[in-house]
Amino acid sequence: MAAATINAKNPARERLQKGELALGVGLRQARTVDIAPILKSCGYDWVFIDLEHNSMTLDMAVQISVAANATGISPIVRVPYGQYDMATRALDGGAYGIVIPHVDTADEARVIADRLRYPPVGHRSIGGLMPQLGFPAMAAAESTKLVNDNLLVVVMLETPTAIKNADAIAAVPGIDVLLIGASDLTLDMGIPGQLMHPDLVKAAETAAAACKKHGKWLGMGGVYTDEGQAKYVGIGARMILASSDMTLLINAATARAETLRKLK
Repeated sequence: MAAATINAKNPARERLQKGELALGVGLRQARTVDIAPILKSCGYDWVFIDLEHNSMTLDMAVQISVAANATGISPIVRVPYGQYDMATRALDGGAYGIVIPHVDTADEARVIADRLRYPPVGHRSIGGLMPQLGFPAMAAAESTKLVNDNLLVVVMLETPTAIKNADAIAAVPGIDVLLIGASDLTLDMGIPGQLMHPDLVKAAETAAAACKKHGKWLGMGGVYTDEGQAKYVGIGARMILASSDMTLLINAATARAETLRKLK
């Protein structure tokens, strides 16, 4: 099969490569594949399938991933720290990006890149036909390169140590995005929930400078106010976790109830 017939696009990565914002929504409560086309129709670029902080199964994450690829929205899966077996199975099942939380050092980042990318970049094993490409029958050398080139490997900076090491982490080949986890970072900094605190702003500036220096992208999660998101986009964040399914549901449902209660 000719390479030209293969759709290897990763919509979130394409946005980033153009210098645009890649907007995602966290999935914690959604459990059916229709969430992918729903969020695509709402204007989002990626679904953040969270296997760290909820009870969603890997099988469910894979089903949503396949639907997302078919719809044209990137499936990005977060796994618990160190769960490389889960991460590679998610990739084999259709994820087009992996988020690894709590990455503090360049040594950790090197292991992540090695485990999640195919040779010659890393040492991930090949699991057969690739859902990211539409399950084509093609030479392994070609398919693995396509997936390597379009994958998003995301590491989360969630401690002051991680921010201190941001430059070294960003320098690691095979790492694409440094995503600040604002909730855990402010907690670890002793300023829990203070998302506009000067120390968090300084941390974002440090990470942004590291990304710019090494040709990587800055991401931001945990900041969901208009003011906060505008602030960190201005600093340089491009991969933006806009909200979560649960937060969007609560906000919309609350607003609707309040409106109806006012009717006489």
